[in-house]
Amino acid sequence: MTGVPPIQDAYWFDAVAEFLGPAYLRNAFTKGTDQEVDFLVDALALRPGMRVLDVGCGPGRHSLALARRGYEVVGVDHSAEFVRLAREAAAVDGLTATFEALDVRDLDRPGEFDATICLCQGGFGLLGGHDEADVFGRIAATLRPATNLRPGGALAVSAFSAAFAVRHLESGEEFDAATGVLHEVATVRGPDGTEAPFELWTTCFTARELELLARGAGLAAIEVHGVSPGAYHRQSPTLDHHELLLLARRDQGWK
Repeated sequence: MTGVPPIQDAYWFDAVAEFLGPAYLRNAFTKGTDQEVDFLVDALALRPGMRVLDVGCGPGRHSLALARRGYEVVGVDHSAEFVRLAREAAAVDGLTATFEALDVRDLDRPGEFDATICLCQGGFGLLGGHDEADVFGRIAATLRPATNLRPGGALAVSAFSAAFAVRHLESGEEFDAATGVLHEVATVRGPDGTEAPFELWTTCFTARELELLARGAGLAAIEVHGVSPGAYHRQSPTLDHHELLLLARRDQGWK
């Protein structure tokens, strides 16, 4: 389960996004967006008009769903192709969500948002075992601080489960026990049906690792749940949950 080849390009996923384009939204894991957003609205106690940051927003599926519900949304992603698709979708639907091309390693929006989400490994799980702690700190820092009148900003971050990756390791996949990186070569189908192989590197986590990251970033009210795409619930992680969902707040020093 070792011997994962190193990432040659830190921005390896851009090539995948460029090839996929709008076909990304054909993947089965994208079909549960409404359920995921409904859960997050409740879990993060969101109210229309709040400012929400979507880190690693991809073509904007969560951002757009939140914008339709009346939230002021900013989506950021390193892929210029995904940002273009998100902007086009927002324009077609007449939504005011804004999208920016940004390297998450350069994220610097301290205290600006009522809530920040980073889902489906976007912007956090694609770093190949590098910079995760720094990037997590940058994400956490975007949350507004608590006051005497209201709690601090809320966070939702999903990550691929290391337990699931090891338990369900498939032929051709490699898991690096030292870094928690899952490597595979996947056949990707583009918008016109053309297929091409791409190497994928996904950083996996345990629930304890996410909790420690959150504590290290000064967050409180920490919860870690086991989830699968389109099935977000408050439930203890198991070996068969694809993902872990971290919920937290910037701090709890409020009355």
